[in-house]
Amino acid sequence: MKCTLFIKCFLLFICIGSCNAGSHDANTVADVTDTGFVREQVATDTALPTGKLIPRIVCRADAGESYALYIPAKNNETPMPVIYFFDPHADGEGALKRYMTLADRYGFAMAASNNSKNGNDWPAEEHTWSSLYNDTRNRFPIKPGRVYTCGFSGGAKAATYFALQHKEISAVIACGAVLPEMTSTGNLSFSFTAISGEGDMNRSDMVAMNNALDNSPARHCIIFFNGIHEWPPGDIMDLAFAGLQFDAIYKKIMPMDVGFINEYAVASQQRIHIFSKANNQLRAEAECRLSINLFSGISDQTILFENVDSVIKSKPAYQQQLAVSNKLQQREQEIKAIYQQHFSQGDMNYWLPTVKDVIARAKATGAEAAMYQRLKAYLSLAFYSISNQVINRRQYPAAENYVGLYKLVDSGNSEAWYFSAILNAANKNTAQAKADLLKAVGNGFNDKARLQQQEEFKGIELTEIISKLR
Repeated sequence: MKCTLFIKCFLLFICIGSCNAGSHDANTVADVTDTGFVREQVATDTALPTGKLIPRIVCRADAGESYALYIPAKNNETPMPVIYFFDPHADGEGALKRYMTLADRYGFAMAASNNSKNGNDWPAEEHTWSSLYNDTRNRFPIKPGRVYTCGFSGGAKAATYFALQHKEISAVIACGAVLPEMTSTGNLSFSFTAISGEGDMNRSDMVAMNNALDNSPARHCIIFFNGIHEWPPGDIMDLAFAGLQFDAIYKKIMPMDVGFINEYAVASQQRIHIFSKANNQLRAEAECRLSINLFSGISDQTILFENVDSVIKSKPAYQQQLAVSNKLQQREQEIKAIYQQHFSQGDMNYWLPTVKDVIARAKATGAEAAMYQRLKAYLSLAFYSISNQVINRRQYPAAENYVGLYKLVDSGNSEAWYFSAILNAANKNTAQAKADLLKAVGNGFNDKARLQQQEEFKGIELTEIISKLR
């Protein structure tokens, strides 16, 4: 089997999809639980609760589009800043529930599409944005100049795409991926924050994008955290939310807040001290640059952090760690080049020991382990893309090895088990297909429409599977 087109195309699986909205009773008021969630979708504007996550609101203009919503518990009487979230798996509820505390702290409303996901084209994506934006601004007041987008992975690319197309978006938070077209459009009309895990396979691309923006007048920064290709934890997103406040102060949309600025400066100095004490000079220097970028044009705190930055860069430990980082980056690219030579061959004698070695090395700690975490994520995406291509062409025998490798390298990924279910169904192994589907659901699969429309599952009783979908 040959998959020679794979190398050019597998990193392009990032677009937006759709999901069924279902029916609702327009006369029913949402049922708010004590756990901070709303069981049913909202019926009227007056039913919008505050401080409660609403998993699903159907867009008035298109019942096929819906979104999750969170209105902060306080400071919700006047027009609010709003952040629109985009998850690569159309998990609006999951995207928002991570950051409700931050929304309350900063007074941000948050809305997350239940339709946006990897796999759709830009026109469908545009429709999702217009439906989401128009519906929210007709339901609650939005503060002018404070419309933001935020996304993870393919959702990060979607969030950036929307900002390139729509001037009402004033800032983007891109987690785990960047849109290459961003630097080819001239000066950006929005501020840009990149967030990357040290073990994220897209880390080098995000660093390169941030460096490219250094040569532009766009306000931008990059934030790192100890993690892989995933939504960032709350304390890291807190930095990005604070950045939106700095951006609004810079643009004179909100008044100067000396107390907030000084509080952030003290906290940043503490983080620098922690990184330096742990002899993580690269992270200490990255924290300096983050504060320099945030304070630029706002406060003379930049002078303090520029001085600290110079001191860190002069340390032999920093120079040594930078050299190691650059060497690992070169090595990572060389390993990827070797992988690319083997992708089209499907040689299990090569891939099985290679994948097991990557998994083992990724479990360690340190800069080299982070590199293997990135390679592990890279292989996961590669095996997903090849498996998807050959399955779509009904080349089931050729898909067996790649799906097996996909499950090995990323056993917690719902798509790996969904693909495995397809292959078992195609081979008339119904019991194992259903078992794989249950594992897919257990790992987050929730696309009912896709499940029901999958040709290989025709004739299989899916009631139990569907009953477990979230």
